Amino acid sequence: MDEKPENVPHTPRPFRQISIGRLVFVILVGAAVAVGFGFGVLPLLTWIRHVATGENLPLTTGVPMSIAASAILGFLVGGGLATLILSGFSRLADKWDRMDSGDKVTLFAAVLFGLLASTPFLFFAFSVMPAVYFPFVTILLTGGTVTLCVYLLESMTDILPWTRGKGKSKRRGIKVLDTNVIIDGRIYDVARTGFLEGQLYVPGFVLDELQFIADSHDPLRRQRGRRGLDVLRHMQSDFQLDVRTMDRLAPEAGDGVDSRLVRLARAIGADIVTNDFNLNRVAALQEVKVLNINDLALGLRPNVLPSEHLPITVIREGNQAHQGIGYLDDGTMVVVENGKDHIGESLDVIVTQVIQTERGKMIFAEIGEEDEINGHALAPEGSKKRPAGR
Repeated sequence: MDEKPENVPHTPRPFRQISIGRLVFVILVGAAVAVGFGFGVLPLLTWIRHVATGENLPLTTGVPMSIAASAILGFLVGGGLATLILSGFSRLADKWDRMDSGDKVTLFAAVLFGLLASTPFLFFAFSVMPAVYFPFVTILLTGGTVTLCVYLLESMTDILPWTRGKGKSKRRGIKVLDTNVIIDGRIYDVARTGFLEGQLYVPGFVLDELQFIADSHDPLRRQRGRRGLDVLRHMQSDFQLDVRTMDRLAPEAGDGVDSRLVRLARAIGADIVTNDFNLNRVAALQEVKVLNINDLALGLRPNVLPSEHLPITVIREGNQAHQGIGYLDDGTMVVVENGKDHIGESLDVIVTQVIQTERGKMIFAEIGEEDEINGHALAPEGSKKRPAGR
């Protein structure tokens, strides 16, 4: 059984690394809330007794037990509150780390400008409103002006000096999976080896297309769609796979799946993983990086040089006269000159030319001198001539 690759953990923040510091913070907050609950329980119980019975006398029985129970409850509440605070700061810190340097400057400048812009409005509001409304008005005005400044600066990214020339989309390490590469199935093996880093994302419209193919009346298309759904199921069980969560950034505009994939990748700064040649070209024209599984497979094929000997089995006739066709183990086509009369035989051929095309590599070869003289295949002892096509 294949072992699952270990996930490389994200670099922790300082307060994640110092577990003792987190524990001390939780204890301090819990203790502070426990003290508050302990001192506040007597006035609270006295008030409840006054409301219920009309008596305004202080409690004299059960005081220690009430204080102890309230302190314990306060410690638990404070510890939970401290944990939530630490988790919130942790998520914010992770998002801050993943932000581009220009985006950090933009956010900082927007907050600063928003606070400065809200100052005259606050002075005016304080001069005409009662003091009881000051906290509410302060939060409303500062929050509104900061939000407005963030929106304005984000819309002027192309002209800001610290983001000029960097383009609209900034790569975030997210990998968007195409329908074809999911059906192909090799993406699971690539991800399992650990060479595909970053978050894997499957758009909802890609999942819908897979389901549509799986429900097709054509048996071949139905089989391909179901295989794609099985690949996604295995990937979801072995890796962190995100589905549909970011589709709102590329709403449906009446265009096809490929166009929407490119728009989504530009919006979230992602790379497209595909084996579709046309999608590769379209995305490259719009400055979206594409990871093509076919290109990866071609890059991993062993190099074959002219004059090198190759064992090959001729399985069919070639397009030109007297040519025979065979294939290497990786699927590379080998055209054997004068191989038509050796269909079904295993030969030792000599490479004469290697041509690299957009769709792969094509090898031209000729029959070795010994095979040509003997007129039969050089196969291991006991092997027989096999009929073509098997």
